[in-house]
Amino acid sequence: MAVPDSRLGIGLVVNGRRHELEVAADHTLLDVLRERLGLTGTKECCAEGECGACTVLVDGHAVNSCLVLAVEADEREVTTIEGLANHRLSPVQEAFLEAGGVQCGFCIPGMVMAAHYLLQQNADPSPDEIREGLSGNLCRCGGYNQICEAVAAAARRWVTQGVGR
Repeated sequence: MAVPDSRLGIGLVVNGRRHELEVAADHTLLDVLRERLGLTGTKECCAEGECGACTVLVDGHAVNSCLVLAVEADEREVTTIEGLANHRLSPVQEAFLEAGGVQCGFCIPGMVMAAHYLLQQNADPSPDEIREGLSGNLCRCGGYNQICEAVAAAARRWVTQGVGR
């Protein structure tokens, strides 16, 4: 016997824009962002919360969007990599480009989001705190040192530009 497709109505604020959607109960936030809203900067990789490529901010907290059901994000504010820039790259995005921390680019959106969250919590992290802040995100192409350098550079900008105040 087939189970009927149960669809639920949700409201999401994604990158400052409200979206009213009907979603299947088992669809993840990642599915909705990529497939329904066309925000493909958030990457799908392991689908198990191990790699961090799908990291987004939900109500300001870094989460693996592959582990969050879309219905759990109902009436929440979601920020994706596309939403960090406000007519110009964020200090974190600028630092990643300048430090050569973009390599293949697949893990970078999740890394940038994790770094952004880290700097919201601690604007002046030590190298160990940077590594800890990125510990849920994997880089497979060898750009990890440049990524850590980029986060340190972004932290300096964060302080000098008064971001997060």
